[in-house]
Amino acid sequence: MPKRLDDHVFDLPVQELRRGYRSDIYFWREKITLETHDLHPEVTMQVFQKKDAVLCGIDEAVAVLKLAAGRFTDYEKAYKLFDELIEHKSKARQLFITNHKAYLNAIEQKMAVSAKLDDLWESGFEHLDVKALYDGDRIAPWETVMHITGDASVFAHLETVYLGILARRTKIASNVRGVVDAANGKIVLYFPARFDHWAVQGGDGYAAHIGGATGVSTDAQAQWWGAKASGTVPHALIAAVGGDTVKAITLFGDAYPDVDLVALVDFDNDCVGTSLKCCEALGDRLWGVRLDTSNTLVDKSIIPLMQNFKPVGVTPQLVEMTRKTLDTNGFGHVKIIVSGGFNPDRIADFEKLAVPVDAYGVGSYLMRGVNAFTADVVLLNGKPCAKVGRAYKPNPRLEVVNSR
Repeated sequence: MPKRLDDHVFDLPVQELRRGYRSDIYFWREKITLETHDLHPEVTMQVFQKKDAVLCGIDEAVAVLKLAAGRFTDYEKAYKLFDELIEHKSKARQLFITNHKAYLNAIEQKMAVSAKLDDLWESGFEHLDVKALYDGDRIAPWETVMHITGDASVFAHLETVYLGILARRTKIASNVRGVVDAANGKIVLYFPARFDHWAVQGGDGYAAHIGGATGVSTDAQAQWWGAKASGTVPHALIAAVGGDTVKAITLFGDAYPDVDLVALVDFDNDCVGTSLKCCEALGDRLWGVRLDTSNTLVDKSIIPLMQNFKPVGVTPQLVEMTRKTLDTNGFGHVKIIVSGGFNPDRIADFEKLAVPVDAYGVGSYLMRGVNAFTADVVLLNGKPCAKVGRAYKPNPRLEVVNSR
């Protein structure tokens, strides 16, 4: 069986999850309504989505249940302590730059309050039966990916959180897998960090790894699965040294002698010529070149060939010319990476034409779309009880995660 990720990897805001701070308010109110009336119905919650997809987020969802399913023994005290916790958290953010000593004091106060909240917390995970698929499993539309069975009052408040996790992670993993499948065994580099909020990088990078991406562009994206980021020289460095690509890649290589050196070669809109110059200057030190021509430009090398093909951006003809030029001049070892607007369809077209690409860098496409998950109560005390159109759907692929 695959090994599930440890709970600590996800750096969950545990107190906030326990209090329902990050949940739709109606789920928190459901929990409190049940507890107020001393109702503890045994339900089976069934989780699914409606696409062919690559599942991701299961381990993180399980961690949410482990750490935040349960109840406070004294809600009045817990509410007051939680408000104090948030106040200390906000205060610490304000003080971080202006008064470091006061900041550390605020953090200590926050931790002390958190410890008091821990003392009031009664875990409920031990009383739940949880069965689930694994991150990386291919799933069919409407297939059950998780069953949670137990007292509804101990985990009702977590529905927003675990569904959101599954939706986000599965979207990324599925998008990446679509690109990986289209790439036909070629390297796929995950480059969308600049297209979304920095806070999502850890989980998104892990989802990209589950989807089959070979490399990611930030260390945060690689942290969950124990890797490091990789990347090329940015356009900004080339501009900072006067627009001289060879100088930029040489300086970069001197600063980072142990990395695979990849030259970004479209700065002058002459990928063939700039690639050759970089190869001549760096020889065996150069691992690859990356073509990233904008889809609003026609590379200089393509202009003489323009006829009945779309000439803008990174075209098959541009890649072929670059490969031929490098091979002819003795630089057959240098790999070609392409980026800029690539998606599964475009990659499949390149592969069908046998374009000599060694790796695809894909960015904004990987953030697109939605993989919405739904959770329904389908059993009450072991008997069918679900809204019209939903029913209990056992799945023999589910594995036991926790058993009472």
